[in-house]
Amino acid sequence: NRKPIPGTEIDYDCDTLLLSVGLIPENELTLQAGAQLDPHTNGPFVNESMETSRDGIFACGNVVHVHDLVDFVTEESRRAGKGAARYIHNKLVTNGKSFKTKPLNGVSYIVPQTVRIENVVENLDLFLRVRNVYKNVKLIIKCDDEVIKEIKKRNLAPGEMEHLTLPVSSLM
Repeated sequence: NRKPIPGTEIDYDCDTLLLSVGLIPENELTLQAGAQLDPHTNGPFVNESMETSRDGIFACGNVVHVHDLVDFVTEESRRAGKGAARYIHNKLVTNGKSFKTKPLNGVSYIVPQTVRIENVVENLDLFLRVRNVYKNVKLIIKCDDEVIKEIKKRNLAPGEMEHLTLPVSSLM
């Protein structure tokens, strides 16, 4: 019933918890922390766990890139929280097999920008925007020139974020 359940609370010690609400990314703190910004999203570069280029600093939501649906922000915040918890418990793989996402042929950006495969639990969620309006096209996802997924789309537009889910098995 959307009410706290007494006795289920958990306290966590942390240095800082920052919550920000709004549409346009404000990344002054991100820059002060030394995290690199993606010029296409105006947010920090993040990996599959939503960790920025600064070790132990995680980001999600509109600070990373502008979202169309709050549902995606919620899911991204869960991924960042799980990533931070795994980081605290030294369970994030830092130097395993990884790759950078690369937007090509009309795609302006893809988030996350880096993927460490061992940290992808079930699926890899990719978010992207295109540069122009496209009709009756195919989004083609490749890994090392091998097509791993093709998705037919009737309409793609810059104002609409696209969400793709890839099973971890397709990344191996």
